[in-house]
Amino acid sequence: MRKALLILLLLPLLAVGQNRKKKDYLVTLSTSFGQMRFVLHDQTPKHKANFIRLVDSSYYDGLLFHRIIEKFMIQGGDPDSRTAVAGQELGNGDIGYLVPAEFVPTLFHKKGAIGAARDDRPDKASSAVQFYIVQGRVWTDADLQKQIDRGLARGAKHDFTDDQKQVYKTLGGTPHLDGNYTVFGQVIDGLAVVDSIAKQPRNPKDRPLADIKMTMKGEWVKKKRITKQYGYVY
Repeated sequence: MRKALLILLLLPLLAVGQNRKKKDYLVTLSTSFGQMRFVLHDQTPKHKANFIRLVDSSYYDGLLFHRIIEKFMIQGGDPDSRTAVAGQELGNGDIGYLVPAEFVPTLFHKKGAIGAARDDRPDKASSAVQFYIVQGRVWTDADLQKQIDRGLARGAKHDFTDDQKQVYKTLGGTPHLDGNYTVFGQVIDGLAVVDSIAKQPRNPKDRPLADIKMTMKGEWVKKKRITKQYGYVY
């Protein structure tokens, strides 16, 4: 009787778990330049859980993209940017903890990749809040190899597959970051917004001259719907 009762109690929990596996957390990031949507990778569970918690708590609402470099990336999430005055240097804000690095060979810095910013640390642990979205550029074979060598010189341990190299030569990205910074998400809609933000005028510290604020909302959506609507294949 007790065993039967335990099974009955566990069934709803199992159903929730199975239902959650059929869904993914879809983030909508809104700016004055439009919206982009992205997913967070299951292969980086610590980063995914941390980012979901922050989005659900509205942490990012009102923060700035404080660093932009065309053909490289756009960066945001510094808590100090919420009340920053014009010209204030940003990029050093945090919330008191780090997220351990989660390097996954299949996740790389192609255009639209979402990576975790970090300080220059031996363990390469990530900022819990600051992130960047890759714009990058398209590379020739020779220039791509230079970028790969640049990353290796900085201590990267990443073996580039032929498929990854082909992506860098067609879609583009920032290959020298692979193996040095954790990739934990991917923009699946609205890449043009990244392009628009990246080309805005900036000061010598790469802060946009006009503030670019963000808001984020997340929702659990069926994976089949995400694939059908945005073409993202799991």
